[in-house]
Amino acid sequence: MKDAYSMILSAIDAGIYMPGDRLVESELAERFGVSRTPIREALQRLETQAMLSRDGRSLIVATLDHNQLAELYTVRAELEALAARLAARHATPEEVRVMGQMVAEDRKNLDNPRVLARTNRRFHHQIHLASHNRYLVQQLDLVHRSMALMARTSLSAEGRGAVALDEHQEIVDAIGDGDALRADKALRRHISTAWETRLKQEAGGDD
Repeated sequence: MKDAYSMILSAIDAGIYMPGDRLVESELAERFGVSRTPIREALQRLETQAMLSRDGRSLIVATLDHNQLAELYTVRAELEALAARLAARHATPEEVRVMGQMVAEDRKNLDNPRVLARTNRRFHHQIHLASHNRYLVQQLDLVHRSMALMARTSLSAEGRGAVALDEHQEIVDAIGDGDALRADKALRRHISTAWETRLKQEAGGDD
């Protein structure tokens, strides 16, 4: 069974609790069926990790400002590009096939951005695992945890889902070919386009 920390984190990641939402100990304890003590400890841990922030005496799900988003995308691009390079060198044929199957399955969810966002995280995590570098996987887990603080996914922008999956296929192809440089470039283009899409969303330029 998941502990209170993992359950709250998963709820934030799933969009049950959104940036700006207030988290109340008693309500969380009732929702997850645990006592208030582990909830309190989990909230303190999440606050320390900047996943939650103070609003008076209340704890709310943190919101990332523009500069924080820019910094997050910069770090993400560097670490994910490294993961793609390492995956091109170390991924097993089975791992490459699984990533390819993920892309094919995701094409069935193009009309559901929320589902696509969830499967998108799984796809990227598969790349991280295929790097076969546990320390890099740990750092990328931290980055992707912070990404749960984004109010909406760039995949909700019109046409972005199909383009993103084409970009995913390019990454898989490069990794499958063992071409580290091409995998690096494909991953960086993917992150850059996602960031550009998000900038347009933030500016109200979704169209």
